[in-house]
Amino acid sequence: MIISYDDFAKVDIRSGTITKAELFPRARNPAYKVWADFGPEIGVLQTSAQVTVHYTPESLIGRQVLGVVNLGTKNIAGFESQFLMVGCPDEAGAVCLATVDPIVRNGKKLF
Repeated sequence: MIISYDDFAKVDIRSGTITKAELFPRARNPAYKVWADFGPEIGVLQTSAQVTVHYTPESLIGRQVLGVVNLGTKNIAGFESQFLMVGCPDEAGAVCLATVDPIVRNGKKLF
């Protein structure tokens, strides 16, 4: 399916740095609760992320990621998810996080 550039521009994907991550035992599938700082305009948002195969909570802290910040909130096992952290699956289907290189300021928009 082809979409217009205007449709793509509506998806607000921003750079953020993970500030906190912890186990999420109430999640149906193995997951972490993750908090990321998206800069002064957006602030710190939280999400649930099924990234337990390649990452530990400790290895996520300080990692810069890309997140969709304008999808609204979603309740996941009693936890309010405020953004979607994006990545690609490896050969086994485990998520590999999308990042930026080199590091940019938090809150920068992907275009």
